[in-house]
Amino acid sequence: MPKANSPFWLGGVAASMAVCFTHPLDVAKVRMQTLVKSTGNRNPTSFLSVLRLTLAESGFVSLYPGLTASLLRQMSYSLVRLGSYDEIKKRIVSPTPMQLILAAALAGGLGGLAGNPADILLVRMTTDSLRPPESKYQYRNAITGLVNLIRDEGVRGLFRGVGTNTFRAVLMNTSQVGSYDYFKTKLLRRRVPFLDYELRDNLVLHSTASCLAGTVATTICAPADVIKARLMSTSGKVNPLAILSKSIREEGPMFLLKGWTPAFMRLGPNTIIMFVLLEQLKQQWTIWNPSPRIA
Repeated sequence: MPKANSPFWLGGVAASMAVCFTHPLDVAKVRMQTLVKSTGNRNPTSFLSVLRLTLAESGFVSLYPGLTASLLRQMSYSLVRLGSYDEIKKRIVSPTPMQLILAAALAGGLGGLAGNPADILLVRMTTDSLRPPESKYQYRNAITGLVNLIRDEGVRGLFRGVGTNTFRAVLMNTSQVGSYDYFKTKLLRRRVPFLDYELRDNLVLHSTASCLAGTVATTICAPADVIKARLMSTSGKVNPLAILSKSIREEGPMFLLKGWTPAFMRLGPNTIIMFVLLEQLKQQWTIWNPSPRIA
Protein backbone atom coordinates (compact mmCIF):
# COMPACT_ATOMS: atom_id res chain seq x y z
CA MET A 1 0.00 0.00 0.00
CA PRO A 2 1.21 3.53 -0.61
CA LYS A 3 3.17 4.95 2.29
CA ALA A 4 1.66 8.41 1.90
CA ASN A 5 -0.35 9.63 4.86
CA SER A 6 -4.00 8.84 4.07
CA PRO A 7 -7.05 9.31 6.31
CA PHE A 8 -8.01 6.65 8.83
CA TRP A 9 -11.51 6.21 7.38
CA LEU A 10 -10.47 5.48 3.80
CA GLY A 11 -10.57 1.71 4.33
CA GLY A 12 -14.19 1.92 5.49
CA VAL A 13 -15.15 3.82 2.33
CA ALA A 14 -13.43 1.26 0.07
CA ALA A 15 -15.06 -1.65 1.92
CA SER A 16 -18.50 0.01 1.70
CA MET A 17 -18.12 0.48 -2.05
CA ALA A 18 -17.04 -3.15 -2.46
CA VAL A 19 -19.93 -4.59 -0.43
CA CYS A 20 -22.50 -2.92 -2.69
CA PHE A 21 -21.40 -5.39 -5.38
CA THR A 22 -20.97 -8.48 -3.19
CA HIS A 23 -23.88 -8.17 -0.72
CA PRO A 24 -26.09 -10.78 -2.50
CA LEU A 25 -23.35 -13.37 -2.03
CA ASP A 26 -23.13 -12.43 1.65
CA VAL A 27 -26.90 -13.00 1.94
CA ALA A 28 -26.56 -16.48 0.41
CA LYS A 29 -23.60 -17.32 2.65
CA VAL A 30 -25.34 -16.32 5.89
CA ARG A 31 -28.52 -18.15 4.90
CA MET A 32 -26.58 -21.34 4.15
CA GLN A 33 -24.86 -21.12 7.53
CA THR A 34 -28.10 -20.56 9.49
CA LEU A 35 -30.63 -22.53 7.42
CA VAL A 36 -30.48 -25.57 9.68
CA LYS A 37 -31.10 -23.37 12.69
CA SER A 38 -33.91 -21.44 11.02
CA THR A 39 -35.84 -24.20 9.27
CA GLY A 40 -34.86 -27.39 11.02
CA ASN A 41 -33.74 -28.88 7.71
CA ARG A 42 -30.84 -31.19 8.52
CA ASN A 43 -29.85 -31.77 4.92
CA PRO A 44 -27.05 -29.56 3.54
CA THR A 45 -28.37 -26.97 1.10
CA SER A 46 -26.42 -25.95 -1.97
CA PHE A 47 -25.47 -22.40 -2.78
CA LEU A 48 -27.54 -22.41 -5.98
CA SER A 49 -30.66 -23.67 -4.22
CA VAL A 50 -30.32 -20.97 -1.55
CA LEU A 51 -29.85 -18.36 -4.28
CA ARG A 52 -32.93 -19.62 -6.14
CA LEU A 53 -34.95 -19.59 -2.92
CA THR A 54 -33.83 -16.02 -2.27
CA LEU A 55 -34.69 -14.84 -5.78
CA ALA A 56 -38.11 -16.50 -5.54
CA GLU A 57 -39.07 -14.24 -2.64
CA SER A 58 -39.35 -10.97 -4.54
CA GLY A 59 -36.89 -11.04 -7.41
CA PHE A 60 -33.72 -8.96 -7.56
CA VAL A 61 -34.72 -6.84 -4.55
CA SER A 62 -34.62 -9.94 -2.33
CA LEU A 63 -30.85 -10.18 -2.94
CA TYR A 64 -30.28 -6.99 -0.94
CA PRO A 65 -31.95 -7.40 2.47
CA GLY A 66 -29.88 -5.85 5.22
CA LEU A 67 -27.78 -3.66 2.90
CA THR A 68 -27.94 -0.77 5.39
CA ALA A 69 -26.61 -3.10 8.10
CA SER A 70 -23.85 -4.22 5.75
CA LEU A 71 -22.82 -0.62 5.07
CA LEU A 72 -22.91 0.16 8.81
CA ARG A 73 -20.72 -2.90 9.39
CA GLN A 74 -18.13 -1.73 6.85
CA MET A 75 -18.05 1.77 8.33
CA SER A 76 -17.36 0.31 11.77
CA TYR A 77 -15.68 -3.09 11.46
CA SER A 78 -13.69 -2.55 8.24
CA LEU A 79 -12.96 1.11 8.97
CA VAL A 80 -11.39 0.22 12.33
CA ARG A 81 -9.53 -2.93 11.25
CA LEU A 82 -8.02 -1.42 8.09
CA GLY A 83 -7.37 1.99 9.59
CA SER A 84 -5.83 0.58 12.77
CA TYR A 85 -3.58 -1.78 10.80
CA ASP A 86 -2.22 1.11 8.72
CA GLU A 87 -1.69 3.26 11.81
CA ILE A 88 0.10 0.48 13.70
CA LYS A 89 2.23 -0.37 10.66
CA LYS A 90 3.32 3.26 10.27
CA ARG A 91 4.76 3.17 13.78
CA ILE A 92 6.91 0.07 13.15
CA VAL A 93 10.33 0.70 11.66
CA SER A 94 11.24 -2.04 9.13
CA PRO A 95 8.39 -4.37 10.14
CA THR A 96 9.06 -8.11 10.14
CA PRO A 97 6.42 -10.64 8.95
CA MET A 98 5.66 -11.58 12.57
CA GLN A 99 5.17 -7.93 13.53
CA LEU A 100 2.78 -7.46 10.62
CA ILE A 101 0.81 -10.56 11.69
CA LEU A 102 0.54 -9.24 15.25
CA ALA A 103 -0.46 -5.80 13.97
CA ALA A 104 -3.16 -7.35 11.77
CA ALA A 105 -4.41 -9.49 14.66
CA LEU A 106 -4.66 -6.52 17.02
CA ALA A 107 -6.39 -4.36 14.42
CA GLY A 108 -8.77 -7.21 13.62
CA GLY A 109 -9.72 -7.58 17.27
CA LEU A 110 -10.49 -3.87 17.52
CA GLY A 111 -12.56 -4.07 14.34
CA GLY A 112 -14.51 -7.06 15.64
CA LEU A 113 -15.46 -5.16 18.80
CA ALA A 114 -16.45 -2.04 16.86
CA GLY A 115 -18.51 -3.90 14.27
CA ASN A 116 -20.30 -6.41 16.52
CA PRO A 117 -23.67 -4.57 16.73
CA ALA A 118 -23.82 -4.11 12.95
CA ASP A 119 -22.88 -7.77 12.48
CA ILE A 120 -25.85 -8.86 14.60
CA LEU A 121 -28.19 -6.67 12.55
CA LEU A 122 -26.73 -8.01 9.29
CA VAL A 123 -27.24 -11.66 10.24
CA ARG A 124 -30.80 -11.04 11.45
CA MET A 125 -31.87 -8.88 8.52
CA THR A 126 -30.51 -11.26 5.87
CA THR A 127 -32.27 -14.29 7.40
CA ASP A 128 -35.51 -12.65 8.57
CA SER A 129 -37.59 -13.78 5.60
CA LEU A 130 -36.78 -17.43 6.43
CA ARG A 131 -38.24 -17.17 9.90
CA PRO A 132 -41.79 -18.02 10.94
CA PRO A 133 -43.97 -14.87 11.39
CA GLU A 134 -43.89 -14.99 15.20
CA SER A 135 -40.09 -14.89 15.36
CA LYS A 136 -39.34 -12.25 12.71
CA TYR A 137 -37.32 -9.21 13.77
CA GLN A 138 -38.70 -6.93 11.03
CA TYR A 139 -35.95 -4.31 11.23
CA ARG A 140 -36.69 -1.70 8.54
CA ASN A 141 -33.08 -0.52 8.39
CA ALA A 142 -29.89 -0.59 10.43
CA ILE A 143 -30.77 2.45 12.56
CA THR A 144 -34.23 1.22 13.60
CA GLY A 145 -32.74 -2.24 14.05
CA LEU A 146 -30.12 -0.85 16.43
CA VAL A 147 -32.81 0.98 18.43
CA ASN A 148 -34.98 -2.16 18.59
CA LEU A 149 -32.03 -4.33 19.57
CA ILE A 150 -31.18 -2.10 22.52
CA ARG A 151 -34.85 -1.75 23.52
CA ASP A 152 -35.57 -5.49 23.41
CA GLU A 153 -32.28 -6.93 24.67
CA GLY A 154 -30.59 -4.02 26.42
CA VAL A 155 -27.06 -2.78 25.89
CA ARG A 156 -25.78 -6.30 26.55
CA GLY A 157 -27.58 -7.37 23.38
CA LEU A 158 -25.06 -5.36 21.35
CA PHE A 159 -22.35 -7.76 22.48
CA ARG A 160 -24.10 -11.03 21.57
CA GLY A 161 -21.47 -13.34 20.11
CA VAL A 162 -18.75 -10.74 20.61
CA GLY A 163 -16.17 -13.36 21.61
CA THR A 164 -16.72 -15.49 18.51
CA ASN A 165 -17.00 -12.41 16.30
CA THR A 166 -13.79 -10.88 17.64
CA PHE A 167 -11.95 -14.19 17.21
CA ARG A 168 -13.25 -14.41 13.66
CA ALA A 169 -12.20 -10.77 13.03
CA VAL A 170 -8.68 -11.52 14.26
CA LEU A 171 -8.50 -14.51 11.90
CA MET A 172 -9.94 -12.44 9.04
CA ASN A 173 -7.61 -9.50 9.38
CA THR A 174 -4.56 -11.71 9.84
CA SER A 175 -5.40 -13.98 6.91
CA GLN A 176 -6.76 -11.28 4.59
CA VAL A 177 -4.85 -8.07 5.28
CA GLY A 178 -1.69 -9.79 6.52
CA SER A 179 -1.57 -12.22 3.59
CA TYR A 180 -2.33 -9.41 1.12
CA ASP A 181 0.73 -7.52 2.31
CA TYR A 182 2.77 -10.73 2.22
CA PHE A 183 1.71 -11.74 -1.31
CA LYS A 184 2.10 -8.20 -2.59
CA THR A 185 5.66 -8.02 -1.26
CA LYS A 186 6.62 -11.48 -2.54
CA LEU A 187 5.12 -10.98 -6.01
CA LEU A 188 6.51 -7.50 -6.59
CA ARG A 189 9.11 -7.54 -9.37
CA ARG A 190 8.47 -11.23 -10.07
CA ARG A 191 8.16 -12.26 -13.70
CA VAL A 192 5.00 -14.06 -14.83
CA PRO A 193 5.85 -17.40 -16.50
CA PHE A 194 5.21 -17.61 -20.27
CA LEU A 195 4.14 -13.95 -20.45
CA ASP A 196 7.50 -12.26 -20.03
CA TYR A 197 5.80 -9.72 -17.75
CA GLU A 198 7.22 -8.29 -14.54
CA LEU A 199 4.69 -7.58 -11.79
CA ARG A 200 4.84 -3.96 -10.69
CA ASP A 201 2.96 -1.98 -8.06
CA ASN A 202 -0.13 -1.66 -10.23
CA LEU A 203 -3.62 -3.05 -10.82
CA VAL A 204 -2.37 -6.48 -11.91
CA LEU A 205 -0.29 -6.96 -8.76
CA HIS A 206 -3.08 -5.65 -6.49
CA SER A 207 -5.65 -7.97 -8.11
CA THR A 208 -3.39 -11.04 -7.94
CA ALA A 209 -2.35 -10.49 -4.32
CA SER A 210 -5.91 -9.77 -3.21
CA CYS A 211 -7.29 -12.88 -4.97
CA LEU A 212 -4.76 -15.07 -3.15
CA ALA A 213 -5.53 -13.28 0.12
CA GLY A 214 -9.26 -13.89 -0.37
CA THR A 215 -8.68 -17.63 -0.79
CA VAL A 216 -6.56 -17.85 2.35
CA ALA A 217 -9.02 -15.76 4.38
CA THR A 218 -12.09 -17.76 3.30
CA THR A 219 -10.57 -21.09 4.34
CA ILE A 220 -9.17 -19.92 7.66
CA CYS A 221 -12.28 -18.00 8.71
CA ALA A 222 -14.96 -20.48 7.60
CA PRO A 223 -15.42 -22.34 10.95
CA ALA A 224 -15.61 -19.18 13.07
CA ASP A 225 -17.92 -17.59 10.49
CA VAL A 226 -20.43 -20.45 10.70
CA ILE A 227 -20.51 -20.44 14.52
CA LYS A 228 -20.81 -16.64 14.57
CA ALA A 229 -23.74 -16.64 12.14
CA ARG A 230 -25.66 -19.28 14.08
CA LEU A 231 -25.01 -17.57 17.40
CA MET A 232 -26.13 -14.15 16.17
CA SER A 233 -29.25 -15.46 14.46
CA THR A 234 -30.81 -16.28 17.83
CA SER A 235 -32.10 -14.00 20.58
CA GLY A 236 -31.94 -16.41 23.54
CA LYS A 237 -28.95 -17.23 25.70
CA VAL A 238 -26.77 -19.67 23.75
CA ASN A 239 -23.26 -20.96 24.43
CA PRO A 240 -20.91 -21.09 21.40
CA LEU A 241 -19.55 -24.45 22.60
CA ALA A 242 -23.10 -25.80 22.84
CA ILE A 243 -23.76 -24.75 19.24
CA LEU A 244 -20.47 -26.33 18.16
CA SER A 245 -21.10 -29.69 19.87
CA LYS A 246 -24.74 -29.87 18.76
CA SER A 247 -23.90 -29.02 15.14
CA ILE A 248 -21.05 -31.55 14.98
CA ARG A 249 -23.31 -34.22 16.48
CA GLU A 250 -26.18 -33.56 14.04
CA GLU A 251 -24.32 -32.54 10.88
CA GLY A 252 -20.77 -33.81 11.26
CA PRO A 253 -17.52 -31.80 11.30
CA MET A 254 -17.95 -30.69 7.68
CA PHE A 255 -20.61 -28.21 8.85
CA LEU A 256 -17.66 -25.98 9.80
CA LEU A 257 -17.07 -25.39 6.08
CA LYS A 258 -20.74 -24.86 5.30
CA GLY A 259 -21.17 -21.89 2.99
CA TRP A 260 -17.51 -21.99 1.87
CA THR A 261 -18.45 -21.63 -1.81
CA PRO A 262 -20.59 -18.49 -1.43
CA ALA A 263 -18.14 -17.25 1.20
CA PHE A 264 -15.31 -17.52 -1.33
CA MET A 265 -17.46 -16.17 -4.15
CA ARG A 266 -18.25 -13.22 -1.92
CA LEU A 267 -14.90 -12.75 -0.15
CA GLY A 268 -12.76 -13.27 -3.25
CA PRO A 269 -14.37 -10.48 -5.32
CA ASN A 270 -14.89 -8.41 -2.17
CA THR A 271 -11.21 -8.64 -1.28
CA ILE A 272 -10.14 -7.78 -4.83
CA ILE A 273 -12.54 -4.84 -5.16
CA MET A 274 -11.79 -3.56 -1.66
CA PHE A 275 -7.99 -3.58 -1.95
CA VAL A 276 -7.96 -2.29 -5.54
CA LEU A 277 -10.30 0.56 -4.55
CA LEU A 278 -8.30 1.23 -1.39
CA GLU A 279 -5.04 1.44 -3.34
CA GLN A 280 -6.66 3.77 -5.88
CA LEU A 281 -8.27 5.95 -3.21
CA LYS A 282 -4.95 6.27 -1.41
CA GLN A 283 -3.17 7.20 -4.62
CA GLN A 284 -5.83 9.80 -5.48
CA TRP A 285 -5.71 11.18 -1.94
CA THR A 286 -1.94 11.59 -2.27
CA ILE A 287 -2.37 13.39 -5.60
CA TRP A 288 -5.06 15.77 -4.34
CA ASN A 289 -3.62 16.21 -0.84
CA PRO A 290 0.17 16.25 -1.22
CA SER A 291 2.20 16.30 1.97
CA PRO A 292 3.62 19.74 2.77
CA ARG A 293 7.30 20.08 1.98
CA ILE A 294 9.68 20.47 4.87
CA ALA A 295 11.85 23.57 4.52
